[in-house]
Amino acid sequence: MKIAVAGGGAFGTALGVALALDGKNVTLWARDTAAVKTMQETRKNPRLPSITLPANLTVTNAVGDMLDADVILLATPAQMLRGFLEMHASQLDHKSLVACCKGIDLTTMAGPVDTIRKTVPNAVPAILTGPSFAADIARGLPTALTLACADEAQSIALQSALSTQTLRLYRTTDTVGAELGGALKNVMAIVCGVCMGAGLGESARAALITRGFAEMQRLAAHLGADPDTLHGLSGFGDLVLTCTSDQSRNYRYGHAIGQGKPFDPAITVEGAATAQAVRQLAKSLDVDLPICTITADLSQNKTDVATALKSLLSRPLKEE
Repeated sequence: MKIAVAGGGAFGTALGVALALDGKNVTLWARDTAAVKTMQETRKNPRLPSITLPANLTVTNAVGDMLDADVILLATPAQMLRGFLEMHASQLDHKSLVACCKGIDLTTMAGPVDTIRKTVPNAVPAILTGPSFAADIARGLPTALTLACADEAQSIALQSALSTQTLRLYRTTDTVGAELGGALKNVMAIVCGVCMGAGLGESARAALITRGFAEMQRLAAHLGADPDTLHGLSGFGDLVLTCTSDQSRNYRYGHAIGQGKPFDPAITVEGAATAQAVRQLAKSLDVDLPICTITADLSQNKTDVATALKSLLSRPLKEE
């Protein structure tokens, strides 16, 4: 089974490296011509400077070079996924397309799997998600992820094709639960970063993780997900990782907000856009998601930390 990765950022490159080191021939496509040239000449990606790209990882900026692959991992930012798919829809027909991004499309309110399904109807849509940092995957550190695909037979085939000696995949057919877990944990990572950046303490962060997880389950239930999926790697596992580590871009972004400092606009922060999408969903579905809503307001400078804290602490007392 031929494998390609669309997206030459840190995560896409890390997946390509892990699969190539397992003996698979992998094509890595990136849009940036200069970045591709650098990787071809130096066998290094500046976003993973300590990693040497294996010889069986082919780097290209020509889309056609990856279209003979049976499986294409889509490691583009969540807000760019739909545009990429629309641009290449006819060429991606009948492929197995595995989203490796975490978010909700701000325009359509769709997750990555639903976006694939609607844009390339004859493809096999799936998502690879869970607690992972690109550097860990590229270094061959043990990592466990969730592979979600509604077609169980295809899910089994993809699980076999994409697992390696250090990358262990668990499968599920609950694509809604898997993609929501991955998207919503980024929102919680931002607010936990805010908490720690503002000096509110570990106890406050633990409360935000716990009550944030309750919000994740609440929205997932409204959208038809299996609640048990959120207890797995794609939900609780990813939530714990990104809410407690400064390797998370979303956490660092929130930390900067908490400290009142600027954050590098060149760094993709999926949770900021997802928070805005979730705020719209909460309103349209009439679902109570106070932490998600506050995070959206903080990320758009519609409130400050002191006001956000007062708003959360002044909510009516209730049973857990």
